[in-house]
Amino acid sequence: MNRGERQLQDTLGTRQQADAFHARQTLPYLNDRMQSFIARQTMMFLATADASGSCDNTFRAGPPGFVRVLDEEHLSWPEYRGNGVMASLGNITENPRVGLLFIDFGEVVGLHVNGTAEIISDPGDQAGTPPGQRARLWVVARVQEAYIHCAKNIPRLVEVPRQRGRSSTAEQPKKSEYFIPDPVSRARSLPPAPAGRTGSR
Repeated sequence: MNRGERQLQDTLGTRQQADAFHARQTLPYLNDRMQSFIARQTMMFLATADASGSCDNTFRAGPPGFVRVLDEEHLSWPEYRGNGVMASLGNITENPRVGLLFIDFGEVVGLHVNGTAEIISDPGDQAGTPPGQRARLWVVARVQEAYIHCAKNIPRLVEVPRQRGRSSTAEQPKKSEYFIPDPVSRARSLPPAPAGRTGSR
């Protein structure tokens, strides 16, 4: 636990509760149940920060098993072709600390995995990569702590199969233009972005 956690626990009177949670729920490795849980997941959230502490949180997805448990202290996942910004990977090159969050909205349970990560070249084994989609790079993370996410406010969701084509004849914007339908004119009214940071991940 860090100093900030301890200060707030003492201020709010939750130190004993926090200690009990860590003693009961936190492991410095992935036990068998955690490994099986990760192997079933089709998505995760990835938190990173650069050397200055500027944070980024993004989403990763793939078929079950796209995040591979290599052993009880290591896991890996593929990095597919995206928008080319490389925000998460760029952060990892400066600051290896990562926070992974897996949530199963059907079982209504989540798992935090915190540790450090490194980027490696394609190992050649493309198992778990969807047909027609080849990983450009892989990330290998070393587990430092793993613990359950409180299920109290996780909604129960049901997966809906993807639909091909449009359900409406009305003109629909591209997903890439969902928030900024006219990037060129919209950019003119915005202040310049801070150096080294963008809104895309």
